Amino acid sequence: MTTANGGEVRSPAANGGTKPFKIFVGYDPREDLAYKVCRHSILKRSSIPVEIHPIIQSDLRKGGLYWRERGKLESTEFSFSRFLTPHLANYDGWAMFVDCDFLYLADIKELRDLADDRYAIMCVHHDYTPKETTKMDGAVQTVYPRKNWSSMVLYNCGHPKNKVLTPEVVNSQTGAYLHRFQWLGDGEIGEVPFVWNFLEGHNRAVEGDPSTLPKAIHYTRGGPWFDAWKNCEFADLWLDEMEEYMKETKKSSGN
Repeated sequence: MTTANGGEVRSPAANGGTKPFKIFVGYDPREDLAYKVCRHSILKRSSIPVEIHPIIQSDLRKGGLYWRERGKLESTEFSFSRFLTPHLANYDGWAMFVDCDFLYLADIKELRDLADDRYAIMCVHHDYTPKETTKMDGAVQTVYPRKNWSSMVLYNCGHPKNKVLTPEVVNSQTGAYLHRFQWLGDGEIGEVPFVWNFLEGHNRAVEGDPSTLPKAIHYTRGGPWFDAWKNCEFADLWLDEMEEYMKETKKSSGN
């Protein structure tokens, strides 16, 4: 089912009328296919109702929610618009933001079940310093504290501290303030196991230790939808998911 604002809802049988879990996915026209495959990977494995919304910058501008100029170091159109997630969720309940370059390998319910009301947000606390100077299709690779923490975040949208994230703040604050979560104290940032934001090319699965196997792969350097990254680690998993998505799309369109 498609909602009026472009989101997709999946309502598994026997959900008892459970409110859908809202998921906001960063969207960039250069990565349209990545977004569709990410969405497919979530919907395919979810045992709970979910509502998926792409964060499309042009739509936000038309709606008067986003007006800041794009900086030279912004590698995607959602570099800052991602922080509108609590506002887009009406500052109510838990919602998730995730970059479009993710591939989910596990049921999103497992991640949703980690949500802890003691925290304003929850994410993977990466210690990540990339070796590359460029990523994706030639975008500048930047290095800063808490890098990649904001690429997948569970937001406790009703938390008083997150009401700071108004469109005015998101459009005016610095990258450091937003990406380092400086509106929060350290104790208000909960931690999620790294396997839910498993960085391709950085994190490693340990043989014989299932707790290190990725549940969501993040192609943060660039995924196989870019020519330069066609042979990256886990490219085969993404390509398999893409082929499945394509077949289902073709079947549903009757072609």
